[in-house]
Amino acid sequence: MSKPSPSAEPVYRRIMHAIETAIESGELKPGDRLPSTAQLSDQYDCSPPTVRQALSRLQERGVLQGHQGRGVYVTEAPK
Repeated sequence: MSKPSPSAEPVYRRIMHAIETAIESGELKPGDRLPSTAQLSDQYDCSPPTVRQALSRLQERGVLQGHQGRGVYVTEAPK
């Protein structure tokens, strides 16, 4: 996943967009585990709460699924 470009858009939304783009392009596939919050925080040069906000919103949309202590995974595409 590439680092999002700076803009007026909130950082958490840029992270969401980058993850969704990676899924749409096939870079991330259903069942793939995302990097840790700390790794994503470093990658996007932001705080861990900002990453958690982005991941939480994608989980609410059903794009990602979190498992306590195991990580966050891309969900299966709806059929």
